[in-house]
Amino acid sequence: MAKSIKSKRLLSDASYSFLKEYINTPSPTGFESGGQKLWMKYIQQHVDEIITDPYGSVAGIMNPKEKFKVVIEAHADEISWFVNYISDSGLIYLKRNGGVDHQIAPGKRVLIHGKKGSVKAVFGWPAIHTRIGGGERKDPQPAVDNLFLDCGAKNRKEVESLGIHIGAVATYEEGFDELAYNYLIGRAMDNRIGGFMIAEVANMIRTNKVKLPYALYVVNAVQEEIGLRGAEMIARRIKPDVAIITDVTHDTTTPMVNKIIEGDVACGKGPSLAYGPAVHNKLLSLVENVATKKKIPVQMRTVSRSTGTDTDSFAYANDGCPSVLISIPLRYMHTTVEMLHKDDVENTIRLMYETLVSITPRTNLSYFS
Repeated sequence: MAKSIKSKRLLSDASYSFLKEYINTPSPTGFESGGQKLWMKYIQQHVDEIITDPYGSVAGIMNPKEKFKVVIEAHADEISWFVNYISDSGLIYLKRNGGVDHQIAPGKRVLIHGKKGSVKAVFGWPAIHTRIGGGERKDPQPAVDNLFLDCGAKNRKEVESLGIHIGAVATYEEGFDELAYNYLIGRAMDNRIGGFMIAEVANMIRTNKVKLPYALYVVNAVQEEIGLRGAEMIARRIKPDVAIITDVTHDTTTPMVNKIIEGDVACGKGPSLAYGPAVHNKLLSLVENVATKKKIPVQMRTVSRSTGTDTDSFAYANDGCPSVLISIPLRYMHTTVEMLHKDDVENTIRLMYETLVSITPRTNLSYFS
């Protein structure tokens, strides 16, 4: 019989040390290989086989010879900026790479990943003294077309001599940190926390010597932030029978978030399950029953036409794949201080683990029987 996880504190200091390194490793959309190599090295001790695809998605496989296939999946990429234009005076103008928030950019430090390695730069912004004065308000708002990076160069030639080129990507410098009351912060918690959690699920399966009656694919997919593209590719390759997707969702308890629209979800109160067209109702019911049986707190929400996550790519791949979304509540999404609670991390891991040990190839997910 598979072992259940009863202890609330599941994760070791070594696990959190990996999470810190993983969060701090840049992995921008389309250029995820740095983070993926680190993740592969971490998970390889817990799986039997690893496969990769041409665009950089990775799957660690347990029991690869079994015909029935179950996926647990997260996405590996983070939002970033593209270098789009370098001015004669050495200032660097940008385009978005994913849904990066231009309003938080002024005054931020970044790393530009060029041909000679990473180069430090800052988002320049005029001082408040020069924006408001003389009784006339002239306070510009940040926008993609007025934001620029300053790396200290005085002309285009000096910028290029640092290895910075059109198409180089820039990521924010802020990394992993801890706050009071078991909160964690960092850029790219969306969704490196998911990659971390699915790796820990594999770790628990191997540590507890669970004999799964199916092949488990632990998938860290690329290019979610620009349209779920990595999941679309690897779902077609794996052709899974069941998919469990994990991503972040909004904590709706902070100011300026409308619960009428976004629902009622809070950090520290457990993973969030979603109702929506791509979410398979019988699989969702199975996960809810597992949560109830194992006393794992969950929060419910709804989505509309799509989940906005890789769930959509797996659900509608091939001939259709029963899929469910298990989300972790997050404050301040797509900023440099994305914030979540350790209890939610560990309860999300528990819920995925307990769900996996409850599934068999004979689990009936048909709506008609």
